[in-house]
Amino acid sequence: MIDQDKLYSIWVYLQAEPLFWLTLTIGSYLIADMAYKKSNLFPLLNPVAMSVLIVSLILILFNIKYERYFDGAKFIHFLLGPATVALAIPIYKNWNLIISNSKAILISLILGSTFAILITYTLSLYLELPKELIMSLLPRNVTAPIAMGISEIIGGIPSLTAIITILTGVVGASLGVFVFDVMKLKNMDARGFSLGLTSHGIGTARAMSRNKNAGVYAAVGMGLSGLLTSILVPLFLKII
Repeated sequence: MIDQDKLYSIWVYLQAEPLFWLTLTIGSYLIADMAYKKSNLFPLLNPVAMSVLIVSLILILFNIKYERYFDGAKFIHFLLGPATVALAIPIYKNWNLIISNSKAILISLILGSTFAILITYTLSLYLELPKELIMSLLPRNVTAPIAMGISEIIGGIPSLTAIITILTGVVGASLGVFVFDVMKLKNMDARGFSLGLTSHGIGTARAMSRNKNAGVYAAVGMGLSGLLTSILVPLFLKII
């Protein structure tokens, strides 16, 4: 028989160790990724979404506060910044290709970023959401580190913005390919840019796993979207 008191003591010890939370996070993703591949890349089994669900269920089941989990796994959160900056490498290597399509990129970027802000604000007003929640929603269409920074500046809740941003990315990456197929969009460059623009990091990762050029354009879309949105959101709020 296993001594329950000893087992509980081990569990308490592990909870206090950052390595445990890192292992839980990475392990959850590996399990989710394996299930995703075995399902023949079924969109609703997106590994990011599934790993978030697994970790969330464990935290709820054992009544563990998110702050405690984050203190142990924050190293992965820290890597978001370097990972985003590292996307500059494929952009640099394919700079001539990007410049040759700069007009289409610029038009799509302005229209896409502006529409995302306007539709979010309009729907928020229609649903009569609190001001703080609206401020948290407005930057949702850019990658999490930038979105959280914008949210903090305009009076939103950065942690809530992070969750909404991740959900936006998961939904976009999961259903994006399906939408492209329905629209009969076969151009991989356009697919990649659209995923990067609307689904940021998660969409970019998916584009890169499918096609090299799509990944490059997704990185461009994600980076430029973050830059433009950080300008447009404060400007939009000042105008209204």
